[in-house]
Formats: sequence, C-alpha cells, structure tokens
Amino acid sequence: MPDRTMNATSTSEPFSSPGEAGPGREARPRVLLVEDDGKIAQEVAEELESRGFAVRHAETGPAGLAAALAETFDVMVVDRMLPELDGLTLIETLRGRQVSSPVLVLSALSAVDDRVSGLKAGGDDYLTKPFAMEELAARLEALMRRPNNTRETMLHVGPLSMDLIERTVTRDGQPIDLLPREFRLLEYLMRRPNQVLTRTMLLEDVWNYRFIPQTNLVDVHIGKLRRKIDDPAGVPLIHSIRGTGFMLRVPE
Repeated sequence: MPDRTMNATSTSEPFSSPGEAGPGREARPRVLLVEDDGKIAQEVAEELESRGFAVRHAETGPAGLAAALAETFDVMVVDRMLPELDGLTLIETLRGRQVSSPVLVLSALSAVDDRVSGLKAGGDDYLTKPFAMEELAARLEALMRRPNNTRETMLHVGPLSMDLIERTVTRDGQPIDLLPREFRLLEYLMRRPNQVLTRTMLLEDVWNYRFIPQTNLVDVHIGKLRRKIDDPAGVPLIHSIRGTGFMLRVPE
C-alpha cells in the first residue's frame, strides 16, 4: 500500500457506495473514509467494498466533519494530515459532539508520541502508512466488534490496572512488562471479566484470523501471560475452562 509520499496524484472526486438493506439482504457496514489522497482513497474503498463494506468518501476535514455529523457510520477511517482541518482536530470535534463511532487513524507518522496523540484525541486505533489492506480490514472488523463502552482510557479488574493510552499494565501498583500481543490479549480479557472466552473468539478478535487453524497459539500466549500477571502465592486470575476456553476471574 503506497503512502502519502508517493509521486502519483489523483483528481478523483469523493464517492460513496450504497449501504442500505434491500429486499432479502442485510445492510452493509457503513464506513466514512476521510482521506485527501484520491489514489489511496480509491484503493482503500475498492478493497473494503469487496469485503462487504459500504464506503462514503470525504476529501477534506470539513467535508468529513459534515458527513459524520449528518449520518451515522459503523466505523470511520481518518487520515491525520488533512487539508483545512487536520484529522486529530476532526476527531476531537466529533467526540465533543458526542459522535461515538469508532475511528481508525491513518498516518505516515509512526513514533510512539504520534500514536499516543492520535489515541488521546479520541481515536480508537492507529495504523501507519504504508499498510497492508488485509490489516486495515481486520482492524476495522475488530473495532466494530468492540462493546460500545470502550471510550475509557483505563481498565481496572481486581489487582490489575491497564492504561490504554500509555500502554502500561500494573498489578497492585507494580509494573508488568508485556509484549504487544500479550497486551492485546490481556485487554480483551479485562474488557470481559468473569466471561468464558473460547479459543475461537480469541483467535478472531485478538489475532484477527478469518479462519480457525489447528493451533495451540492461544494456549501458548495464555501461558506466558499467566506467568507475568498471576501471583504464584495467590489465587490465579486467568482460569482454564475445560473443553471451552479461558476466563479472567475477578477475586472476591
């Protein structure tokens, strides 16, 4: 996927595809794509439409703001560097207007501070250019599967605390060093305490697998996570549910 620095230019106009349900078919998930590079926008829209999304395109920040306020979208993709109104200001404005649709920020800026500022502005995920179309689609699908009450920046479950902005985890105030996949796995568990989570759910929502392979991937990562967050002398937090999956159980 080419990034913003490519030499090609585009004169394509904003476009949209129908998302309403017709007789005998379900409504397609509606995506607002705010991207000023016409070539990138066209490629993203074609890929998402091939996967069943209905895409509405806006070329500028003000056009994206107007579209987001006038219509309801299941998810939004917002480029950070937009003409007239930058992407982060656009997202902050939408959050101030109580627009809660999940937002994926696109940017060529990949530093940690840049990602943090995108999330602090109200973005739900951050993807740097260049990117793979498969990853973009998988991230949007994961955002749409999230519960509606995911705007919080801190999670607390029993002795565990997770800072979603700084990407840190503590147990009883003591920091725990997690790898990115371990962080995503623990976040998924902490958003669903005392719920049985199957291996299929974890593979689909944490690993973004569109098919379920024969693998012990989940068990291996759960084992590593247990060794980091469980107190050997205390009651374990992560429990195996025989023949089903796992549960993060909140101590009483």
